[in-house]
Amino acid sequence: MGIFTWIIFGLIAGALAKLIMPGNQNMGWLMTIILGIIGAYVGAFVGQLLGMGDVTGFNFGSMALAVVGALIILWIYGLATKRS
Repeated sequence: MGIFTWIIFGLIAGALAKLIMPGNQNMGWLMTIILGIIGAYVGAFVGQLLGMGDVTGFNFGSMALAVVGALIILWIYGLATKRS
């Protein structure tokens, strides 16, 4: 995938993850894109570990893995920024 495709892919995956995850993440569109792109890498890693595949293109399976990866990143972010 080209850089423009990664930006669009990251925006969609990050936005879907923010919609699914409860709470207010207070992220702008640039951080949402970065969240989605990092989520794609995390999702690809988890997918390879579980034998489910990889993020190979702009398709449903890759998007699902990217959203799962972004949800993992949001969960870790929530744990790190939780105030007592």
